[in-house]
Amino acid sequence: MLPFKCAPWLARNTSIVVLAAGLAGCSSQPSSTAQVSCADIAYSVNDPAEPFNRGVFAFNRVVDNYALAPVARGYRYLPDFFQTGVHNFVENFGEPKVFINDVLQGNPRRSVNTLGRFVLNTTVGVVGLIDVSGMVGIPRHDADFGQTFGVWGIGNGPIVELPLFGTSNSRDAAGRVLGFVVDPFGSHSDTADTLSTINTVGGIVDGRAEALPLTDSLQKLPDYYSALRNVVAEHRSAYVADGKQGSPDNTKPQCTGAPADGF
Repeated sequence: MLPFKCAPWLARNTSIVVLAAGLAGCSSQPSSTAQVSCADIAYSVNDPAEPFNRGVFAFNRVVDNYALAPVARGYRYLPDFFQTGVHNFVENFGEPKVFINDVLQGNPRRSVNTLGRFVLNTTVGVVGLIDVSGMVGIPRHDADFGQTFGVWGIGNGPIVELPLFGTSNSRDAAGRVLGFVVDPFGSHSDTADTLSTINTVGGIVDGRAEALPLTDSLQKLPDYYSALRNVVAEHRSAYVADGKQGSPDNTKPQCTGAPADGF
C-alpha cells in the first residue's frame, strides 16, 4: 500500500514526465501479470516484455537522475508565485486538447466547462498565468487520447517502456503519439511557436518537480520498476473510469491521481 494523497493533475505529452499523485487505499503486486485494485476498480498489468522493458527503464533512470530530476529539484526552490504561474500556464495551454477529448468522449457538459475555462483564463488570466476560472468556482478536469480510447472500450494492451517517454500501456502509448500529432494551435506564427516551446519546457520541469515526492518514495522500495509500473497502471484504470463517469462536478473515482507517464 502506498500512503500518498490523491490529487488531479494535467496530462503531459512531454518526455519522461511521471504521475504526480499518490494512491491511498490501493494495493499492487509487483509481478509481470499483477492484479491491482483501487477501491472498486480492478484490472490486470500485462508485462510480457518485462526483461526488455527493464533495460529501457534503466536507460531512462540514468537520463532522469543526471538531467531532469536535478533541474526539477532546483525549480522547487524558486518562489511559489513563479511555480504557480508556470503550472497554470501549462494547464491552460493543454485545455484545447482536453476539450477535443471531451467532445470525442461525448460529454457536452465537460466540453463547455473546458472551453469556458480556457477562454476566461487566456483573457482575464493573462494567457493562463492566473487560474481565474478556479477562483470563480469552475473546476478543471483532465482528458487525453489514451483515456478517450479507454472510454471507447479499447483495452489496455501490454506494458511498453519507451526511451525517454517512460512506462505506458500500448493503448496509452498510441494516444500519446496522437497527442503529439494533434496541435490545436498549429505552427503558423512565431508567437505560437514560442508559446509552444515555453509550454513544453515548463511542462517537463513543472511536472517532474510535482512528481518528486512520489518517485523519491518509490525508489526506496525493493523493485522501483514494478512499483512505478503498477502505480501508473493503477492510475490509468481509475482515469479511464473517470472519463466514463464524466461527471461535470469533477467528481473522481477514489484514488484517481495524475495522468501517468512513467519512467
